[in-house]
Amino acid sequence: MRRRNLFLNKKGIDTIMASILMVVIVVVASTMVFVYSTGLFGALLVAPKTATENISLEYAAFSPANNNVTLSIRNTGSTPITLKSYYVRDSSGNQYARTIWSTGPSPETGPFAPASLAAPNPVILISSACGTSCTYSGTAFTFATGQVYTVTLVTSINTQFSLSIIR
Repeated sequence: MRRRNLFLNKKGIDTIMASILMVVIVVVASTMVFVYSTGLFGALLVAPKTATENISLEYAAFSPANNNVTLSIRNTGSTPITLKSYYVRDSSGNQYARTIWSTGPSPETGPFAPASLAAPNPVILISSACGTSCTYSGTAFTFATGQVYTVTLVTSINTQFSLSIIR
């Protein structure tokens, strides 16, 4: 009979243990809310570093014949950049495309390092200066004074940079 009373009189968790467990849960939950609301999770969880390609246009110099422009571009990313093609679009939607940039004036000397200028500066050819290495859609054009042109440079990993230039 004594054995039976042992099992029937168990009340479960002691009230002191239950109180301590509740305090621990509340402290942990409030700490999590504080860390989340102050943005410390971002500092605690380190994001993986990825290499980025980024360029900025320093200046654009047009030729007197209005059929090419020399771009001075700086690599502002964290990885070397190699340019492989370009597209030039005028405000009317006409476009020149040089999808294989391996002949003529080009940056084929190799990639340019982060925080450096492209050397030599890439020369963007259009119209008759480009010859057969360019294709165009729409009407053929040359760089006209006062007009805005969009030059899209494509890198070897297919990152595209759109630069607006004004003649």
